[in-house]
Amino acid sequence: MGLKALLFDVDGTLAETEELHRKAFNEAFKDAGLDWHWDFELYQVLLGVTGGKERILYHVQREGLDEAIFTKDMIAGLHAKKTEIYVRFMDEGQIELRPGIAELIKDARAGGVRLAVTTTTSQVNVERLLNATLGKEALSWFEVYATGDRVSRKKPDPAIYLLALSELGLEAGDCLAIEDAPQGLASSLGAGISTIVTESSYSAGKDFDGALKIYKMDDPRPTLSELQVFVEASS
Repeated sequence: MGLKALLFDVDGTLAETEELHRKAFNEAFKDAGLDWHWDFELYQVLLGVTGGKERILYHVQREGLDEAIFTKDMIAGLHAKKTEIYVRFMDEGQIELRPGIAELIKDARAGGVRLAVTTTTSQVNVERLLNATLGKEALSWFEVYATGDRVSRKKPDPAIYLLALSELGLEAGDCLAIEDAPQGLASSLGAGISTIVTESSYSAGKDFDGALKIYKMDDPRPTLSELQVFVEASS
């Protein structure tokens, strides 16, 4: 028994990327000639919908806009532009890992704990983030990339975590998930995986019922030894 793999969410967990996503959305809207502006408060509401294209569609419906104009193809094009801008922001060095994350990844590798990514964001976004913060070699540190472009049902559905378990060849009890948002917690728990939460700027104070432990924004980050204890205590 014991901890065999850490499964990392990305946005808000590995890094405070949500603010960068918000800025990229707003620039994409401006480039498309739209008068939309998603401020912090609105984006906090929109984060209740997982997936960028889904978030745009929800905004269209929420504002009562003409869905005959905002077609599936238009939304996909808008999201593609947003992703292009987001990647440029990362390449410019506008992002860094959350405190303690690099050390946790390093300790896990040294301790023989396997690593996986479990996120609704796209593979290209994950790769650019790792490359920008840990270097290109970090891409090989994660055995599995269970991303939003590989499943038909995104978080809070457990599909992403079930995919990761299948490709790791591990049972849920062998793993620990690290999440920052209620939808992610619901997804991991739905797959039977014990989960800790590290609150982010957009998720602080949310309901995280079922988490093994909740780390507040200003709490010291979890260490590998702490996580191993959590898994042993919950098994």
